[in-house]
Amino acid sequence: MNPLVKFGVASVLVISALVSNLVLLLSILPSADAQGRPGQGPGWQRFEVAEFGTTVDYPAGIFSEPDGKAEKGTGQRFNRADGRAALTIYARENEDGDTPAGYLQKHLRAPRSALDYARVTPSFFAISSERQGVVRYSRCNFSSEAGGAIHCFDLVYPQAESRAWDAIVTRISRSLRPLES
Repeated sequence: MNPLVKFGVASVLVISALVSNLVLLLSILPSADAQGRPGQGPGWQRFEVAEFGTTVDYPAGIFSEPDGKAEKGTGQRFNRADGRAALTIYARENEDGDTPAGYLQKHLRAPRSALDYARVTPSFFAISSERQGVVRYSRCNFSSEAGGAIHCFDLVYPQAESRAWDAIVTRISRSLRPLES
């Protein structure tokens, strides 16, 4: 194949990825009202699991398709309109009084070595893995009181869009409540 054609195909793929990331980034940038004051950002809403006191901000403009109840605990699953990303927000009782490390030890389906990122503290864990073009990210905050709850979200999105998702993951993670200190 002609080197110029190869360069052209590669350029189109790179430009396509950049445009996709730019569109995603623009959807999460803070907006301003008529007086120029910062706003919440397009589509960000607060989701609550009232029974457990769980709240989290999520980009409803991106996850615009409700997809039923969460498979675990009490909560909701949402999809991106194109079906290439999903968000599940849920809470559950911590019946066994697990710590974040103990919970992972019991429930992690893959070997710990399969994780690309793992942060485990006394009050929460955050883990992610990148496999077959997909990023899977999970965070759970643990209430400290006896018989407390576990407050979680699971996020799945295309690995090719990772940079654009970084700000979204950060905002969702930082908003997940309650977070015990």
